Amino acid sequence: MSPNAKPIRRLLLPTGALLGAALVGIQFIHPPLENPPVTGDFQAPVAVKSIVQRACYDCHSNQTKLRWFDQVAPVYWQVTDHVKQGRVGLNFSTWQSLPPADQKAKLWESVNQILAGAMPLSEYTLAHPEAKISAQEVAVLKQYVASLAKNPAADTAKLNDADRQYRHWQPGAAKPAAVPVAPNGIAYLPDYKNWQAISTTERFDNGTMRVIFGNDVAIKAIREKHINPWPNGTAFAKVAWDQLADAEGNVRPGAFKQVEYMLKDDHQYAATKGWGWARFKTPKLVPYGKDALFTTECIRCHQPQKNNDFVFTQPLSH
Repeated sequence: MSPNAKPIRRLLLPTGALLGAALVGIQFIHPPLENPPVTGDFQAPVAVKSIVQRACYDCHSNQTKLRWFDQVAPVYWQVTDHVKQGRVGLNFSTWQSLPPADQKAKLWESVNQILAGAMPLSEYTLAHPEAKISAQEVAVLKQYVASLAKNPAADTAKLNDADRQYRHWQPGAAKPAAVPVAPNGIAYLPDYKNWQAISTTERFDNGTMRVIFGNDVAIKAIREKHINPWPNGTAFAKVAWDQLADAEGNVRPGAFKQVEYMLKDDHQYAATKGWGWARFKTPKLVPYGKDALFTTECIRCHQPQKNNDFVFTQPLSH
């Protein structure tokens, strides 16, 4: 044994004992994680519900089942935090309290996050491989959500809405007396109509089509491959219309529904993940949200994309 071995050994033994004692001690710091009563469970075909129960219920229901390794601190603290946040964003145990349109929107959002690889969380599936969702299972979920949107009466209503908007639209019509402003102080930006289109999406849950436009800063960032993070000054506008299709399957936009903005400024919008959020609905451009806290909803939806600077839709090649 080298002459330095004994001093090192004397140092390691108490250090190891101290760490062991600390590990035992933190096991007594166990914030409660309760399972409240189920007041309106998610109902769906067996094939759909079995996927959702296996992959989502531990974090998004009041039927959380912790494995033994989930209950060992400090892992338990992270698991508890994930479950509490998950239930706030989506809780399948109170599903029936949501209006039908909100149910479809939540399902669409969930499938979209699965398609983006944001859900289930990779750190969760690493320890819970049974929660992984296969490509075939994603197809089952997507087909189910798409089936909820099929409503011939809705197609007729969309055609009527589009015709009504067209009849009332006139080139050079008077602009609103005042620029609409969202509750967080972000004003409607009419110049988005001069921005470049960078991508498209569809909402198969409610039959709308969307085009994402980017301002000059965004386009420059795309060309220079500087999109994670996006530079300050980046602005996106996502414009939504009803999606109409004729007998031959040709798709065209119907009535205008809304425009949403994401404005990047990591100083001005530090409290909302570096982005300013705003939404203006209908041709009257009615600001969305009762107060500035509406941004919590936006952030919660985009949170799984934090590794992509909170941006879901990646730009098409330019």
